[in-house]
Amino acid sequence: MPWIYLIIAGLMETAWAIGLKYTKGFTVLLPSVLTGAAIAASMFFLSLAVRDIPIGTAYAVWTGIGAFGAAVLGIVLFQEPAQASRIFFLVLLAVAIAGLKWSSPPG
Repeated sequence: MPWIYLIIAGLMETAWAIGLKYTKGFTVLLPSVLTGAAIAASMFFLSLAVRDIPIGTAYAVWTGIGAFGAAVLGIVLFQEPAQASRIFFLVLLAVAIAGLKWSSPPG
């Protein structure tokens, strides 16, 4: 279950990172509230995950999922550049996240 919590935390990390774009500096109410809720949910699920997963691993995976998700959604939602080198390094990031999971003690 801790890895499920960590994945949820990472997805919430992605959600709030993308949500920041829609808040327009926290001047738009609904996106601001949803972004704040995603921040709280992300921290909550991360706190559950680190009960069983080493903090260094959990933090790296959490931020990795958030960075990967935000970069991919930036490409899809905001037409950010999607050149081959960027895709290559996103794949490397995904491999690093998976590697941290596979090389960690069961939890």
